[in-house]
Amino acid sequence: MKRLGLLFLCCLQFSCSSQKVYKINGVSFVGSRERVSQEHVDPVLNVNANYAAVMPFGFTRNLSSPKVIFDTDRQWYGETKKGAKQYIKMLQENGVKVMLKPQIWVWRGEFTGDIMMESEEDWKTLEDTYKDFILSYAQLAEETQCEIFCIGTELEEFIKNRPDYWKGLIGEVKELYKGKLTYAANWDEYSRTPFWNQLDFIGVDAYFPLSEERFPTLDELKSGWQPWKTRLVEFSQKNERPVLFTEFGYRSMDFTAKKPWLVDRNEMDVNLEAQADATRAVFEEFWEEDWFAGGFVWKWFIHHGDSGGAEDNRFTPQNKPAEVVIRNFYSNY
Repeated sequence: MKRLGLLFLCCLQFSCSSQKVYKINGVSFVGSRERVSQEHVDPVLNVNANYAAVMPFGFTRNLSSPKVIFDTDRQWYGETKKGAKQYIKMLQENGVKVMLKPQIWVWRGEFTGDIMMESEEDWKTLEDTYKDFILSYAQLAEETQCEIFCIGTELEEFIKNRPDYWKGLIGEVKELYKGKLTYAANWDEYSRTPFWNQLDFIGVDAYFPLSEERFPTLDELKSGWQPWKTRLVEFSQKNERPVLFTEFGYRSMDFTAKKPWLVDRNEMDVNLEAQADATRAVFEEFWEEDWFAGGFVWKWFIHHGDSGGAEDNRFTPQNKPAEVVIRNFYSNY
């Protein structure tokens, strides 16, 4: 009997140790002009993603404009509430879980973290219109049973100047939506975000600078992660929340890890290997960590066959070596 008991314990230990670690293996599913069909979802399945971020948009005219405009006839279908609902349904029918992540776009692509009002009246208008925007999508997240709802993306000045508003907004979101909550803080913002104790994940858009090199090696990239990783794990432990990379990714160009947040139209030489290595470094450094929940690759277009490719120096990994890296790692978690 003792031998049988020991054998059972050994088998149990082996079984537990051989089980895959579950992670959020996500893609940022970009809204388009049209409805999503099965052919648009199949590439998401082929890369072994188990989550997708659906991202409807609200718009402001400039950094000091107080009105958030959303769900209009002038928007692309995938950026509207109707489109987001259709995207969510199609993904869910294929077994892909969803983080609904409504975002603001400032005209000409100015950085949302710099949104700043010029008067108390304008702050009130921004608060009211942003609340309408977020609560409308919180209701959709509940209606469609999305697993995660993101209450905002890279809005540091808005949060810093109106912290009480944000704490109250989170309370109102929780009255409508019963799933998991996060906020997508910029890589250099998350440590100053004041309301993580009200949310389920510490959301980070993980564009941390890792290397000054034109052709960084995998070892150099992993070394570049070490100081940032140390701070992330300490912050996770302090706040008793897992870290979720609400966005992560690299452009397929030279110097890809120097300023990974760059969204300009520069003509930097295409470097597919650098993008693939930088993507691999993220997986090797984070996906085995128990304090780390997973992340969403930035970004994934619905027309897979026409996206990315060998001459593209933008973020998407589609039809590039980085897509193979993602597929292989996502298959293991």
